[in-house]
Amino acid sequence: MTPDPAERRVVVTGPPHRARRAPGPSRPRTEIDEQTTLGHTYVRSLMRSQLRAALGVFAVLVLLVGPLPLVFAAAPDARRLRWAVLGFCLYAPLVLLARWYVRRAERNERDFVRLVEDR
Repeated sequence: MTPDPAERRVVVTGPPHRARRAPGPSRPRTEIDEQTTLGHTYVRSLMRSQLRAALGVFAVLVLLVGPLPLVFAAAPDARRLRWAVLGFCLYAPLVLLARWYVRRAERNERDFVRLVEDR
């Protein structure tokens, strides 16, 4: 019995997985360097994420510092209260807020580099 030609097995081969990628620069980096629409979109996404972090910090800052004139106007003779609020109650949250913002901005940039380098 001879096998039917429709039932014949076919072996499909191709280059190894590592060899499929060209050794040149990665595509997103090329898109950014050539300032194409896609490259512009990559950069705009980084800028948008950085702006989102900055606006979040600004909103918290407004909520933290904005009511202080009202607090100080409510107690005009309490000088020690002013110094306590400004020196102790406000300084620590501002440092923590700044630290959070720097970490967030660095994480956004790391994610962008990882995207561009295609890792």
